[in-house]
Amino acid sequence: MTVTGTPERSRSAPRTATIDHDAAMGLAATEYERGAGLIARLDAAQWSAPTVNTGWDVRATVGHSVGMMEMISSVPRLARQQLAAQRAARRAGAPVSIDALTALQVRLNAGLTVEELVGRWRALAPKAVRGRRRIPAFVRRRKLPERQLVNGQLESWTLGYLVDVILTRDPFMHRLDLYAATGLAPVVTAEHEGRLVDDVVREWAGRHGQPYVLELTGPAGGRWSSGTGAPVSLDALDFCRVVSGRPAVAAGVEPTGLLTTQVPF
Repeated sequence: MTVTGTPERSRSAPRTATIDHDAAMGLAATEYERGAGLIARLDAAQWSAPTVNTGWDVRATVGHSVGMMEMISSVPRLARQQLAAQRAARRAGAPVSIDALTALQVRLNAGLTVEELVGRWRALAPKAVRGRRRIPAFVRRRKLPERQLVNGQLESWTLGYLVDVILTRDPFMHRLDLYAATGLAPVVTAEHEGRLVDDVVREWAGRHGQPYVLELTGPAGGRWSSGTGAPVSLDALDFCRVVSGRPAVAAGVEPTGLLTTQVPF
């Protein structure tokens, strides 16, 4: 992420989760399980395949995801990683610390073997869900101390938005990164991926606030609209890729018009 100047601060209220906490934890458990199944299938060449994340191959991407699970599974680890990332961001003059955090997670797990990464993912997944599930409602309503950069603005999030939404969207999107990098066929269902896509679409629509007709194909797809207009049609997974700031897998899909409104993952 490259930022020039000082981003404008959003004056809106802190963003909150729109998914029920229990339902969100069910989605989290399934997403971690999907990821575990995917990385267990990778061969040696696939682990070194480059991804769309600059400087990250598949192995580094998995290292980040394992590091994120480590972070949320333990309060001391959470505090250590956050503090180290914030210090690194301040030294670099960055307005937010997320890039420093993910880089730290990659470094922390760079020395693990593939077998150790797979084993650690399996061991940490239930701990990460348990750690997220146990955060009480009054804590989830609190505002995060650091603003996040989205669509060129620094905006506030509640802890609940991070815990119930972003920490599941992140491994979901990186799973899509791994499918794209390795050529493996995505595992996609309406029951899981479809619910994640629906939440992304609803947030995207709220962020741009314009009339739209969106038709997403594939098992996770559907039709969403508000007002009238020429339909925007693409694959549901590519929609998530595009609004996350990534390129679509399908040829000819460009982030134009309302698709330039980004959603955090």
